[in-house]
Amino acid sequence: MKKLRYAVIGTGALGGFYGGMLAHAGNDVHFLFHSDYDYVRENGLKVDSVIGDFHLNKINAYNSTAQMPPCDVIFVCLKTNNNKMLAQILPPLLHEKTCVILIQNGLHIESNLAADFPNLSIAGGMAFICSNKIGKGHIAHLDYGKLTVGSYQGENEALLKQVCCDLEAANVPAGYSDNLEESRWKKLVWNIPYNGMCVVLNTTTERLMQNKETYDLIRDLMLEVIGAANACGVGIEEGFAKDMLDSTLRMKPYAPSMKLDYDFKRPLEIEAIYSEPLSAACDAGFDMPKVAMLEQQLHFIQNGYC
Repeated sequence: MKKLRYAVIGTGALGGFYGGMLAHAGNDVHFLFHSDYDYVRENGLKVDSVIGDFHLNKINAYNSTAQMPPCDVIFVCLKTNNNKMLAQILPPLLHEKTCVILIQNGLHIESNLAADFPNLSIAGGMAFICSNKIGKGHIAHLDYGKLTVGSYQGENEALLKQVCCDLEAANVPAGYSDNLEESRWKKLVWNIPYNGMCVVLNTTTERLMQNKETYDLIRDLMLEVIGAANACGVGIEEGFAKDMLDSTLRMKPYAPSMKLDYDFKRPLEIEAIYSEPLSAACDAGFDMPKVAMLEQQLHFIQNGYC
């Protein structure tokens, strides 16, 4: 198969790591930067990783997609609050077989993109990773790292499996999911409790896990998400909650992305991670009272500084 050309939109904790790993392994990767553009053009991209540090001295860095070449695969790693910009950002990067992979958290984000691009090949990406941007052009990968991709629309299964092969060759665990909706809901089983509770309680994952009351609340939230998924026709066993709890117990101390957004007074991804699942559950006749309370608390906190 031909070598793929990649674009990374949003070179932060996720885009910097996955795109950086692909580029470090010799793949053709083109990165869109915003505030870090001048710094990265001069100094390159640095990734400190538990699987090996590296520094890309020269990378394909841009501050506008109008300057970038058309690409076969586009990793969108923006926060979902910025997805409204994709209608303007994406067109210069597209050719007739381009596949856009939304490596983002939340529900229904692919359908929103498809409304603007009904003929575009679209996939979702679920990252189970502890990774942060800690400085200009500087990513810290702390733990885990698997990326799961699944098709939303378009005949792209073979291409997505090639993406997985490229990632595996770059020392990134990757897998193809034939049920994107299930994979999205499974990611929410982790994201909904930990992102929100780390913000509301101003803490990190390991402290939540060390306290019986917060541990029990996390489990209850997870079971609500699993119940909602099942009501929506996605079959997830209740035992999956125990798997996620055990994985988090083994995880290094970590502040998830929403906690960092809170710390830096950036908008929180409430709509995609909380409001959309709550709406889907309501439509299916399933109540999520604890998740709904967490959403309300997050709105209160965000309204205090935005």
